[in-house]
Amino acid sequence: MKKVTSAVIAATIAVVCTGYVFVPKLAAGTDDQSSVKTAKSAATYQPFYVYIDDQNKANHFFPSGWMGDYGDLRVNNAWTDNVRSGNTCIKISYNAKMSQKAGWTGMYWQQPMSNWGDKKGGYNLTGATKLSFWARGDKGGEKITEFKLGGITGEFPDSDTAAIGPIELSTKWKKYSIDLKGKDLTNIIGGFCWSASKDDNPNGLVMFLDDVVYE
Repeated sequence: MKKVTSAVIAATIAVVCTGYVFVPKLAAGTDDQSSVKTAKSAATYQPFYVYIDDQNKANHFFPSGWMGDYGDLRVNNAWTDNVRSGNTCIKISYNAKMSQKAGWTGMYWQQPMSNWGDKKGGYNLTGATKLSFWARGDKGGEKITEFKLGGITGEFPDSDTAAIGPIELSTKWKKYSIDLKGKDLTNIIGGFCWSASKDDNPNGLVMFLDDVVYE
């Protein structure tokens, strides 16, 4: 009895001093599923960044999926003027010259690089409730058809998709969010995407993005 009491006291001290919960190993044949469920419900989702700063180790996905008139795009992942936070933001320039005769353009951040559903990859982002990001335009009035995640098809497709838009940007940084409640996030290969058209932006556009994160 003294040995059992000493073990309980030691476990209690460990909880108070370290914050860790002492979970005894279950005896053979014991099935205590309630303990597992409690542990999972207490867990909190950690922010999962698509972009926080240029070359930051916390970044995920690659800005490799250029679409439509991709020849009309110029991207600077290390822009340092008037950033939202940190040292850099993303500057995207679209000149609307219709290099590929499409009349629109856009970009996907993919995992792995250039993955159009033809290879295994992606991340399990279960637990995220929204994808948030900050955006602004250079002159104001820039029209983005949509911002989205997922939607890539193929042999190994995204498990779901969600989007917002159309959106008209201003010259001031503004936070936007895509609701992910109820979405299947078990395999996301298209982590972030935007698209815009020449019809909406006949002279092209310049857009800035920062702090793109699953929360």
